[in-house]
Amino acid sequence: MGQGPEVAPPAIECRNLSKTYELGATSVRALKEVSFRIMSGEFVAIMGPSGSGKSTLVNLLGALDTPTSGELLIDGEAVSGMSDDAMAELRNRKIGFVFQQFNLLPRMSALENVILPLSYLRHSSLDKTERACAKLEAVGLAGRLHHRPKQLSGGQQQRVAIARALINNPRILLADEPTGALDSATSREIMNLFSSLHSAGNTVVVITHEPEIAAFAPRLLRFRDGELVADIQQETRNTPAEGARA
Repeated sequence: MGQGPEVAPPAIECRNLSKTYELGATSVRALKEVSFRIMSGEFVAIMGPSGSGKSTLVNLLGALDTPTSGELLIDGEAVSGMSDDAMAELRNRKIGFVFQQFNLLPRMSALENVILPLSYLRHSSLDKTERACAKLEAVGLAGRLHHRPKQLSGGQQQRVAIARALINNPRILLADEPTGALDSATSREIMNLFSSLHSAGNTVVVITHEPEIAAFAPRLLRFRDGELVADIQQETRNTPAEGARA
């Protein structure tokens, strides 16, 4: 009998993941034996109040830190035990980051900011420019290529940051409070963009403390006191924008 098709590994798999910080003589358990899977192409919101373990989880999922115990696999690769160099290489290949404060370089244009992650890769200048233009077009900024951050609204700056996160075609788009610096209307626009990127096949993980932002994702992981307390499939409120494609 022939073998069936290969099944892709989960984009993210946590197995009894724990993280403890030593603060002087005190041990603080920030995460407590957390287990879940996020499959390729899912759109998941991770929600919880301050102190729930969200920030620690972001650092682990982004391969910025390693767990105290348990296992974390990104696209089937075990992060535990990796060297710093190996973790950096994994981040560059597999993960696109979007942050609350955009983190754009003020003296660079939108195009230059998006190209930046490609600076040390072996691509021609033309290839880099073409790829960056395509990503900016995908997030609705084809007409803002040469604008600097101060010439862009907050929502437009976040779109540049999303285009930059997508430039290496990452396995996972990891957004940490991506609407925290935006007003309500702009927040909805950015979340609709994430919905469209998800519809185009991207794996999207959004960390938030806002229920109205979490409501855009079909799946919600709710944390409290370092524990995963709910894994919910939910009706979404998204209305994906036209033309937003990775």
